[in-house]
Amino acid sequence: MKLATEAHKEHIRGVLSCYGRIVIQGTLPSFCFAEGMTSFQKAQIIRIFDYSQFVQPLRDGIIENAQHIAQKNNLDIEYTRKKNFRKEDRIQEIIKQRGAPPGLVHIFSELEPCTSTRQNALRAGKPWHDKKTHRTFLKYVSGKCLHYYFYLIHEILGLCYIRVPTWCPFRLQIYFNGHSWLAAKLKKHHIKYQLIDNAFFDIAHFKKAQHHANNLRVEEIHDILDTLSKEYCPVVC
Repeated sequence: MKLATEAHKEHIRGVLSCYGRIVIQGTLPSFCFAEGMTSFQKAQIIRIFDYSQFVQPLRDGIIENAQHIAQKNNLDIEYTRKKNFRKEDRIQEIIKQRGAPPGLVHIFSELEPCTSTRQNALRAGKPWHDKKTHRTFLKYVSGKCLHYYFYLIHEILGLCYIRVPTWCPFRLQIYFNGHSWLAAKLKKHHIKYQLIDNAFFDIAHFKKAQHHANNLRVEEIHDILDTLSKEYCPVVC
């Protein structure tokens, strides 16, 4: 069986391989799980039953920061309730009106589960005292908290969002599209292209485009994500 690129090579102007949708998560590893937070509080001489009092100011700081960013950018934080609401459609409507220069596009807020990939990870900590062992510790429980979605057009990443939960351990999720990242690279190096939705329809120089696609540096992305984390979730500083 021939590959499509071989079977139809006479009709293909060029081939490009690059990353598509990229989702990266990050958290505070020292206390993103119940035992870790228990150890952290004991080391800081914070009573286990004072867990809520300890994390509440951090939550308030996240909320105040989101409100400050909204005011600074003359934006209203849009709270979403409908299950079938598509944030991406709303963002495209806004971009059609504002254009696509770099900067913050919109902010959503939504009540969502404090999800985690770790079975024993801390979602909403519950102080617990074991009468048999006489140990006091934080117990894993499920829960929900307010999340913010900051949609922005980044000069390097293109259109992306930062999902910020308001409850400890503040597991961030950052999304960007490899196609948008490559489009920014092509524009910077004056290589003409045509991007329709999420697909490259045409590129003036495929070989150069592939060279840039192959040189997505983890270090560069890591530095960008660190900067975004500090701006939109200052509690991680």
